[in-house]
Amino acid sequence: MTVSPLMTTYPPPPVTFVRGEGSWLVDDGGKRYLDFLSGLAVTSLGHSHPVVADAIAEQARTLLHVSNLFGTLPGPEVARTLDRLVGDGTPAGGQVFFCNSGAEANECAIKLARRFGGRGRHVVVSAFGSFHGRTLATLHATGQPAKHEAFQPLPEGFRHVLWEDVDALDRALDATVAAVLLEPVQGEGGVNPATPEYLRAVRELCDERGALFMVDEVQCGLGRTGRWFGFQHAGVRPDVVTMAKALGNGMPIGACWARSEVAVFEPGDHATTYGGQPLATAAARAVLGVMEAEDVPARAAKAAARLTGALAGAPGVADVRGLGLLLAVELDGRDARAVNAALLDAGLVANAVTPTALRLAPSLLVSDDELDHGADLIRTVLAA
Repeated sequence: MTVSPLMTTYPPPPVTFVRGEGSWLVDDGGKRYLDFLSGLAVTSLGHSHPVVADAIAEQARTLLHVSNLFGTLPGPEVARTLDRLVGDGTPAGGQVFFCNSGAEANECAIKLARRFGGRGRHVVVSAFGSFHGRTLATLHATGQPAKHEAFQPLPEGFRHVLWEDVDALDRALDATVAAVLLEPVQGEGGVNPATPEYLRAVRELCDERGALFMVDEVQCGLGRTGRWFGFQHAGVRPDVVTMAKALGNGMPIGACWARSEVAVFEPGDHATTYGGQPLATAAARAVLGVMEAEDVPARAAKAAARLTGALAGAPGVADVRGLGLLLAVELDGRDARAVNAALLDAGLVANAVTPTALRLAPSLLVSDDELDHGADLIRTVLAA
């Protein structure tokens, strides 16, 4: 028996992909697959986008890394763009810390909340069903107790409340709470969107108690929900916003934005060797440029309506929920893992996000023909 050189943190891969272009992937046997997962909402511009690829190649020939002891480009430009997008077109008056992943962005947010709250006010409240990362701190912030047990004892200072339960949150916000951390759409929790009323109530409670309202936009940010950020559907302004995934379209990069009054880190409080290095920020600059030129929030909203309309009410489909192009197809008595495996055999990449639901997150540049083809594949597999 051959032992894999890789740690067994993932199950054996069902296929091995070697090439991608737009919404399509090709495996090592030459078979083509329509990608309706985008690497877990990462490749929002599709695979091998030429503008992003050229930006990475040019930066690789120019300057890769010098550490954050020195200034580099284009990090400040990307930070200003993110601040403007958080403000929905108007500078929001915040500052950005660059890192390498969503978990690191949330780690930054947690440390920032503790720094802002001060000694004795350090607790972060999040929701059951949430997912905020795999580091020890972000794992404890994640509201899925089954994922905690193997790694106890976890860092203290985290508290969980029922999702969308304003009264439970009200009771949880005592004088030790520094911040509330929520996703506008619980992606790993089953693609569950927060109602605008809930997010507005959270904002009001945080204002009343002097706690920070921190929004995890790692999976649903940067156009996927039909707005630049999911919180914008509720008309609220968070104190801290974390993001990653789509920001690099496959290049590892994360970011933590905070209002300038909240961004109280001092030199030495927080750091990362690779965060904001020129290769990653060059990719992010190209990604954001394409996103704005293509108006991806509007494209996501239009594509979502088409895909939802094609699947809602289809045999085997109990419901289609989500926001924009982050969708869950709730199956009517079917095993989502078995259906997902059948879809992969048929040439569609999706994800069994719960035992009864498929997660769909196509490229924000997906074409109408690709949407129709993907929906046809899902209906065909369910009919079989």
